[in-house]
Amino acid sequence: MGHGKTSYVCLPCRASFKQAHPGRYDRERVCPRCAGPLIHVGAAFAPPRRRDVAGWRTLSVLLHAGVRFHMGCCDGPGYRPRTLGEVRERMAYAKATGGPVAQALVRRDLSW
Repeated sequence: MGHGKTSYVCLPCRASFKQAHPGRYDRERVCPRCAGPLIHVGAAFAPPRRRDVAGWRTLSVLLHAGVRFHMGCCDGPGYRPRTLGEVRERMAYAKATGGPVAQALVRRDLSW
């Protein structure tokens, strides 16, 4: 049985690529446009449009916090913020509660 494809992104190019799922001995993936490193984001990733600068900034914050878009058993990757306002709100929540930023970013409800 063959492996499926998964998504990789290049943040400077604002580009997303579907490639074969990484194996144990795979090399580091490089962007075909700029030759920079690609970030493995997972199979359940839907990229923002290339012109959507705010969407790519939001994605950059998520990826730098360690949040990825891997498939769950039947419900997909779960909640991910789509706007910079949602990201700011969740980062303020993490700072106020002292919890990890990555966990605050994927919370659907913020209970102050």
